[in-house]
Amino acid sequence: MDIKYFDNAATTNIREEVLEEMLPYLKGKYGNPSSMYSVGREAKKAIEQARERVAELIGCNPNEIYFTGCGSESDNIAIKGIAYANAHRKRHIITSKIEHPAVLHTCQFLERQGYLVTYLNVNRDGVVNLEELKNSIRYDTMLITIMFANNEIGTIQPISEIAKIAKMHNIVFHTDSVQACGNVPINVRKMGIDMLSLSGHKIHAPKGIGALYVKNGIEFEKLIDGGHQERNKRGGTENVAGIVGLGKACELARINMNKHMKYLKEIRDYYIDKVKENIPNVRLNGRLENRLPGNANFSFEGVDGEALLLNLDAKGICASSGSACSTGSPEPSHVLTAIGCTPNQAFSALRTTFGEENTKQDVDYLVENLKEIVERLRRINPQE
Repeated sequence: MDIKYFDNAATTNIREEVLEEMLPYLKGKYGNPSSMYSVGREAKKAIEQARERVAELIGCNPNEIYFTGCGSESDNIAIKGIAYANAHRKRHIITSKIEHPAVLHTCQFLERQGYLVTYLNVNRDGVVNLEELKNSIRYDTMLITIMFANNEIGTIQPISEIAKIAKMHNIVFHTDSVQACGNVPINVRKMGIDMLSLSGHKIHAPKGIGALYVKNGIEFEKLIDGGHQERNKRGGTENVAGIVGLGKACELARINMNKHMKYLKEIRDYYIDKVKENIPNVRLNGRLENRLPGNANFSFEGVDGEALLLNLDAKGICASSGSACSTGSPEPSHVLTAIGCTPNQAFSALRTTFGEENTKQDVDYLVENLKEIVERLRRINPQE
């Protein structure tokens, strides 16, 4: 069966150009970057080239990039690192109710250690209220961590405005940009971002590699002890091939950004129009403006989301109900609940996230099957 993949927010395929650059570092160029001999120096040079490529994508200096194992690790280092570095004088963090579990669970972990966390509400579109943010700042607030764009509904936050508020109060501002990085332009200097998390497997690099940007001058505690890798902030022998792959993926994302955004938006809007034309009683979750170009999230009234996914899978269609990190949870999506969805609306949600491999013909196939499945599921379980 020909697979139609519409879950690029969960993960992406590795681009051929990325794999080609990685392969030598999985075979002949396998030296340890900390070694003094030529094979090791060659690996070290490849890491530094990748660091430059990541920095170019987000507009920072290469020495402000730290390689990690994934976006979740980057979030943990940023949040815990700032918390531990300020524990003796500041113990308050501000975040939002719709963050990724990597942020929410980290904040909850710190709460159990005696830190205080404020969870901001969002409006119907998933946007934080800047006045509520201002009013939540305390004398001991050390960190504001608000995601750049939401992984379920694609909403892009007013990042520059949040950064200005943080700077005005001398508070570190971190943003989880795992979904946004490579899909929308980001310049940490111009936007005033202090710390930023990103992940390779969301932008056609391999799984198991991520990066954290930390503005020069910001002190944070390391979480992994070991060697002196990553300027003594992240111990452990580097994943050279993964780092090389991330660097190449960032280079390609930077070069192709405008073309990439235009195409994904065209495909996304085509899908949204087709769903609205062909399937009644649907709700688009999140606003259409200031949304990730490839994201569309619909709730289908009277439909069980799990049954919907299984029926789509039987047709070779890959989509999701929300965050891949929350799959299997008996609770409705915390994101959809936060924007005002009822439990039934949340459980009937379908997230489709498009990639450059998708075509309008693929979308036609998706909507054709979606219409048939939704109609059938509604007949089986009619609304009272």
